[in-house]
Amino acid sequence: MRDPDDALPGSLRASLWPPCLRASTRSGRSRGPSRRAAPIRVNGVERAVDWDVRATLLDVLRERLGLTGTKKGCDRGECGACTVHLDGRPALACLTLAVLAEGREVTTIEGLARGDRLHPMQQAFVDHDALQCGYCTPGQVLSAVACVAQGQASSDDAIREFMSGNLCRCGAYPQIVAAVRAAAGRAEP
Repeated sequence: MRDPDDALPGSLRASLWPPCLRASTRSGRSRGPSRRAAPIRVNGVERAVDWDVRATLLDVLRERLGLTGTKKGCDRGECGACTVHLDGRPALACLTLAVLAEGREVTTIEGLARGDRLHPMQQAFVDHDALQCGYCTPGQVLSAVACVAQGQASSDDAIREFMSGNLCRCGAYPQIVAAVRAAAGRAEP
């Protein structure tokens, strides 16, 4: 069976496939699974990881590094449960190839607390009962940290807008906004 990509001009085919996934069909190599052993810096610690170059950051974090705080919700970038930070900015780990995290700092929910001391946003979520089942909480907390860090917590509407990519099936939205407001140092409205 002929590979449909072979019908594309070489330059177009090359632009559609990232360098780590390209394989020349002329050389006889297949486009089959390719492994990569590379360091990845997660929560301030550089770790050597062997992964399939097609693996998402979410799968590498959960399956290769055992960091299961980052949740797999929709696996399509719609729910925000897999939110992590890449160089301090929120990113959906289910849509990010792990190879794109090379040379960058990845922060997961496990990397926020300092020993037994919770991050101020984690503590605000506890204090304001901003979680129910807890499944979305890691992604919510990481998005909330970014919301405050990026100066987007100036009003409840601004918080809701920034946090709109994180869904909560339990409906704890008022408590989440209150937690973000508290962590940002804003008084109750």
